[in-house]
Amino acid sequence: MKNIQIAAVVLLALFQFNCKDNKKDVPSSETTSEIKTDSVKAVLETKNFDTIIDGKKVNLYWIENKGIKAAFTNYGGRLIGLWVADKNDKQTDVVVGMNSAKGFKTSTEPYFGATIGRVGNRIAKGKFTLEGKQYQVPLNNGKNALHGGVKGFQDVVWDVNKTNENTLVFSYVSPDREQGFPGNLTVKVTYTLEADQTIKMEYEATTDKTTLVNLTNHAFFNLNGEGSGSILKHELQIYANEFTPVDEGLIPSGELKSVKNTPFDFTSKHTIGERIETKDEQLKFGKGYDHNYVLNGTRKNGLNHAATISGDKSGITLDIYTEEPGLQFYSGNFMQSKNTFKSGAKDDFRTAFALETQHFPDAPNQPKFPPIVLKPGQKYHTVSLYQFSVK
Repeated sequence: MKNIQIAAVVLLALFQFNCKDNKKDVPSSETTSEIKTDSVKAVLETKNFDTIIDGKKVNLYWIENKGIKAAFTNYGGRLIGLWVADKNDKQTDVVVGMNSAKGFKTSTEPYFGATIGRVGNRIAKGKFTLEGKQYQVPLNNGKNALHGGVKGFQDVVWDVNKTNENTLVFSYVSPDREQGFPGNLTVKVTYTLEADQTIKMEYEATTDKTTLVNLTNHAFFNLNGEGSGSILKHELQIYANEFTPVDEGLIPSGELKSVKNTPFDFTSKHTIGERIETKDEQLKFGKGYDHNYVLNGTRKNGLNHAATISGDKSGITLDIYTEEPGLQFYSGNFMQSKNTFKSGAKDDFRTAFALETQHFPDAPNQPKFPPIVLKPGQKYHTVSLYQFSVK
């Protein structure tokens, strides 16, 4: 009888142990949800961004809304990751970036995800004239100045204010003659994740002297996900009938050229790679696509519909809307496998693209282009929307 009692106790203990184990193996839906959220945030660690650059505090910031989550750092006002669901409802990081502030600081490509200024794109020979006075921006792109000079806004530490769970506000005061530009420029850039899987980018600036301003964001996208390989099978449509041809230094000639019968015609959908190896002088100069498109005024909700692009594997589609007159399409031609992304993948040739809303390159030296002059008493204000959906 005693042996039977002992056996019963042992069996009961084994039963309770197995039940406990099973409970551990099958998490509740609430736990599963937490794991899913944590798996996104686990890609980036706060400690890797918790540092000091130029005497200012750098950190990692998260915002989210229904179906969309984004990570930023205030070093360069950078968008460093953006997660949306693909056609299989898998959370996919569609913006490439590094996993540390040091990674961005030492990268051979300085513009990954950065807020760009004072003047996005190129200025010929770094020279421009305002109110009869000539100014010089340091040259950092051959014989020309690119994206604000040697130390543009991508290389400064912004002040940051997280106003709610889906909004970050970056601010910076660029002092008079920083990188050669006149005037103390007060800049505010607001990044908001909206409920319809849209990231809204709102740029504002004021100055105390006549100056130049052309702000944008330089996110590098792969809609199949960071580290998924080439972007050449992405299908692209750009709502532009003209582009601005360039010389071998990628400075516009001042001409607005029709895209018709050229490999630059994306008025209907084409894959990025379909014509990229065509023997064409403009493609040779850019080593692929690295050109400004003149938006044709196709409108939606009061904004120019700039482009629609879809990932061939993920089904993720991106629509871009903007108040800007131009869009720079860059097909990742200068990516050289020298940097490592947060996924562990290298920045291999043409594994990400950029579609930057903007005024035209070299605008201060091209009288026929829309001007980028900002005067005291005026307010620079422009909005761009990047909206995601599933094809």
